[in-house]
Amino acid sequence: MRSPALPRFGKAARLLAVSALAMCLPAHALYKVVGPDGKVTYTDRVPGPSDGRITPLGASGNAVGESVDLPFELRQVATRYPVTLYSFAECTPCDSARALLRQRGIPYAEKLVLTEQDATALQRLTGTREGPTLMIGQQPLPGFSAETWNAYLDSAGYPRESRLPAGYQHPAATTLTERSEPARAAPTTPRAPLAAPAAEPPPATPSGIRF
Repeated sequence: MRSPALPRFGKAARLLAVSALAMCLPAHALYKVVGPDGKVTYTDRVPGPSDGRITPLGASGNAVGESVDLPFELRQVATRYPVTLYSFAECTPCDSARALLRQRGIPYAEKLVLTEQDATALQRLTGTREGPTLMIGQQPLPGFSAETWNAYLDSAGYPRESRLPAGYQHPAATTLTERSEPARAAPTTPRAPLAAPAAEPPPATPSGIRF
């Protein structure tokens, strides 16, 4: 005795099933989350602070502030040797450092050192409390020196002239450490600056580079 043939779904039924499934999925991810174990996930739900490093995404799926994709070669070197500028408030050398990076077209992240907690974190990350400090990969460069910074950027493989696409926006500067408490009013007694620019810039030749 032959078993009754199972009904076959027509094209319209299959399309309806696919549409129903799509309605259950988020329209697009709103956040990129890098967990403590390095695993990257995308979600449309607001992550908690313990979930890992959280990056808001725009409608195009790119990180907010980086809505324009980098050229392939520039993206490669930026991924391999990311650049971070550690800057201080009311710091003229920091302004010069920022101008150099933007004129050369370096995609970089900027971290503000505003409190003693930030300065301690900077010391732990770079081995110095001086500002500005540039980090290229794992190579810290304390104190602004256009000649030295350009030499190290050359060694890392960054182009001498800007290749950033039109419309590229550098991410906004963020504080080095997270603020667990609301900001308090500044003390009335003047405080000494957290750090001073380096008295002597490092050697211009990138010897012993630690990318």
